[in-house]
Amino acid sequence: MKRFKARYGASPLHLLLVLASFALTGYAGIRLLSGQEPWKVVLWFVGAVLLHDLVLVPLYSLADRAARTLVDGRMPPVTTEGTARPAGTLVNYVRVPVFLSGLLFLTYFPLILRQGNRFTAYTTLPDDVFLGRWLLISAVLFALSALALLIRVFRSRPAAGGARQRS
Repeated sequence: MKRFKARYGASPLHLLLVLASFALTGYAGIRLLSGQEPWKVVLWFVGAVLLHDLVLVPLYSLADRAARTLVDGRMPPVTTEGTARPAGTLVNYVRVPVFLSGLLFLTYFPLILRQGNRFTAYTTLPDDVFLGRWLLISAVLFALSALALLIRVFRSRPAAGGARQRS
């Protein structure tokens, strides 16, 4: 086992999971490309890669840098105990809900923006509920993140009653 781990660099379970993910990806690719117009799938994939790499990466890198400047730039560099505050930790309380909300929007944007004409025809379910539900989920994500930040701030405060340091 040690020789395998030294040679491969990880456990056999890792290798098994990687092979299983390749098999699943291959199966999905075969199913996608076996349709009537496989060139549309390839065109969509190439377009998505180019859109992501050339447009979205610079945009959310710029947004992340602005968020770090606004959130972490205004905080004092040291805590009340005199220890240095880890850089880039408070901005994560904004990053996580923004990322999850954005991922949900990216996944369901035709339905959120009411462009999913076929949804109601195929499912006979109403398509006018997605915007409200997405906004509600986003609000809950931001509220949970704010609650986690409040808990962190509350726990990091010095204990009341003046606990004195021993010299």
